[in-house]
Amino acid sequence: MKKFLSLLLALLFVCSLAACSQSENKDDMTAPVEGNTSEMMEMEIPENFVLIKGGTFQMGSPGTEAWRSADETQHTVTVSDFYMSKYELTQKEYEEITGNNPSNFSGENLPVENISWLDAVTFCNARSGKENLTPAYTIDGQNVSWDRSANGYRLPTEAEWEYACRAGTTTPFYMENSPSSEEANYYGHYPYEIEDNYFSQGNLQVQPGEYRQTTVPVGSFSENPYGLYDMHGNVSEWVWDYYGEYPAEEQTNPAGPATGTLRVYRGGGWNDFAKNMRSAYRATLEQNKGSFNLGIRLVRNAAPGTGSVSGTSSQTTGGNGSGKILIAYFSWGGNTEGVAEEIQRQTGADLFEITMVTPYSSDYNTVLDEAQRDQKAQVRPELASHVENMAQYDIVMIGYPNWWASIPMPVASFLEEYDFSGKTILPFCSHGGGRFGQSLTAITKLVPNAVMGEALSIHYSGGSKLPTDVAEWLKTNGIG
Repeated sequence: MKKFLSLLLALLFVCSLAACSQSENKDDMTAPVEGNTSEMMEMEIPENFVLIKGGTFQMGSPGTEAWRSADETQHTVTVSDFYMSKYELTQKEYEEITGNNPSNFSGENLPVENISWLDAVTFCNARSGKENLTPAYTIDGQNVSWDRSANGYRLPTEAEWEYACRAGTTTPFYMENSPSSEEANYYGHYPYEIEDNYFSQGNLQVQPGEYRQTTVPVGSFSENPYGLYDMHGNVSEWVWDYYGEYPAEEQTNPAGPATGTLRVYRGGGWNDFAKNMRSAYRATLEQNKGSFNLGIRLVRNAAPGTGSVSGTSSQTTGGNGSGKILIAYFSWGGNTEGVAEEIQRQTGADLFEITMVTPYSSDYNTVLDEAQRDQKAQVRPELASHVENMAQYDIVMIGYPNWWASIPMPVASFLEEYDFSGKTILPFCSHGGGRFGQSLTAITKLVPNAVMGEALSIHYSGGSKLPTDVAEWLKTNGIG
């Protein structure tokens, strides 16, 4: 009898351990780092979302990372658990909620693009309402506040996005090497570090590949270690944060500055060079603007957060001068100069050429090296010409060739020389296939207190369509 009781107690003990083990495993699968576990377990998680387990990581990039920007200062950040969509939001999903599709490319399973940050948060609230969830945002014109306790759809914070993209890695990209065009949709002619190895490509980790010149269906490539697709390339993705310098101190669940003129987007798109798809790279745009390579990826809380984050737009409006227009341009091969002259013909505006004390070489191969060298070092060349009275201009049209997916450094010198606060900047860019690259981000970071109008990209010299393209661009910006 004693032997039987001993055996029975042993069996009960083993069963108790098994039940505890199953319970613990279940909690490990679903529980957040902090918050109400039972509430989270009862929540219906949307299809194609994955749990991103929170943790601590180094946000930003080390000083040794090739093509890093000065605004990527590394700092320690901790994020809590959250749910993130495996995929970028599709055109079908966007149209089902909003009834419209603003995308430049057309296809149900292509990512939606050409939507502004304000469009993105409006969509989040609309989908939340349709599914009887608490909307995350209160929208009052340009000002948006975020209820961190809401269970509705929202944009990731910049920290959440980078944490999810890195997926535990510390390298420039989440894969071991830089992405090839078979692993991501980008301007595949320009893999990582091509700028330093353009004429001798034997040292490249990845050789140049296909440039598709379009978005592709979401999930076309392998996922990252957290189960997320297209974190590098296809379309960039809006995040919650206003753009600003990173704080030096350690942070937990940061949400960026409380005010700003620019919102951040991440990940790079179909027409970006690989250097601008790095996990740490930060791109910017005004929150009421969209782009043909910019979309969204949704997240939801894994457990209720606390507090509210107010977002107050400090963007100014143009119109502080006499209404005069200045056309300022930098041209090397003559293409940008031709566009500037056509704009002057149609507007009668003042024309100003940005020139250097020590000009770049007239040899094409040499100037490619000079341009990437100056960009990498963020050189500010001394200018030979200057605007005598910038205060008289309301609108400044900035023309330049797309060099290595950004602005030539003489344009940076020009933008830093004057006060553009309250002025309207209208960029126009000549390119060989990459459209603007990340040149618009470069401009907005240099003149954050200016108003950015609609930009114009011209393929090389523009050909016979140039007058029509310029006229339509001027009309879009309200210039008759």
